[in-house]
Amino acid sequence: MPRPSDDVRVCDARATDADLDDLRARLAAARLPEAETVRGAPPGRRRWEQGVPLADLTELVEYWRTGYDWRAFEARLDRIGRFRTTVDGLGIHFLHRRSARADAVPLLMTHGWPGSIAEFVDVVDELADPRDPDAPAFHVVVPSLPGFGYSDKPATTGWGIERIAAAWVELMGRLGYDRFVAHGGDWGGVITTVLGGRFPAHVLGIHTLTPQAPPGLTTDGLTAAERAWTEETRAFWSGPRAAYAKQQAARPQTIGYALVDSPVGLLAWIVDKFAEWSDTEDSPFETMSRDRVLDNVTLYWLTRAGASAARIYHESHDSLDPGLRVDVPSALTVYPRDIEKCPRPWARERFRNIVRWHTPGAGGHFPSLEVPGDFVADLRAGLAAVLAAHR
Repeated sequence: MPRPSDDVRVCDARATDADLDDLRARLAAARLPEAETVRGAPPGRRRWEQGVPLADLTELVEYWRTGYDWRAFEARLDRIGRFRTTVDGLGIHFLHRRSARADAVPLLMTHGWPGSIAEFVDVVDELADPRDPDAPAFHVVVPSLPGFGYSDKPATTGWGIERIAAAWVELMGRLGYDRFVAHGGDWGGVITTVLGGRFPAHVLGIHTLTPQAPPGLTTDGLTAAERAWTEETRAFWSGPRAAYAKQQAARPQTIGYALVDSPVGLLAWIVDKFAEWSDTEDSPFETMSRDRVLDNVTLYWLTRAGASAARIYHESHDSLDPGLRVDVPSALTVYPRDIEKCPRPWARERFRNIVRWHTPGAGGHFPSLEVPGDFVADLRAGLAAVLAAHR
């Protein structure tokens, strides 16, 4: 294996005590609105139909101010290994956990919005050094998207999904990984699709939670369940639930002022999606760790990424090339409570070599946080099928 480039350096970024004191002071001084007018609704989805309920947010803000420990998350990142390098003129931050196994395969994992590298910190170790010696092992690389976390914020337009995918190939080569497998969900899934379609010489195969079909396909021949998937997805993107994406695509700078200036505003904007897009009935914390969600939000806050992260929508919303086809082996997983579900017959129109198709019984848009054990098992099975296709 080629030696990694010397251009890669350890990232030792730390929040200052002043930064953390300022966050707590802002939380203590927060001005909150009155309660939602569906207040008193019984536990369930209806409680959230106007957004994050006041009682839930008040409790979460208090815990963020008095109980949450950012330093523990920094230490967790240090144990995994965090680094920076410059690719295509932009500083890119990434986690890199090398496996001790001689047969390990390089694995690139890409997050989306409103996620971050925090989505994967609880699964990296098990993927790199599995407890089961018969399970596949991976050298895991988790980059922060441009404008997210400790990656640089682009100062000009042009950092869309195609450019990011090309940058990821350069990043992996710089680490000595000329051939690798790739995983992603949300924007990470779209970027992973681009990787598989544009860079088959480098990408052994992909695992995505966000298979997207080419436009214009008919529902003729779909089963009733598959037709329901298409109707649910169409209703999501054409209705008010997609307002966040339209806002961030059209006016990321405008919403960015609120997200960078108000920690409570940022918290509500992100937690609203963790609640709505997860496989839960009343609260995202039925399945997800409160601390891990706050790790994610605090990373956005400390790096002032509210506007710069939102700009990925301005750069890339509806930008996946309709003619892109993916011929590398592809493992596709569609979780039952995800916001976008593509029927297999439609997926086959873009992904020409589907080696595994899986529809788990539980999980939503954030499976690595909601059902981490099942997520790891599915990812391993999918990538095992990808690698078997090369034998």
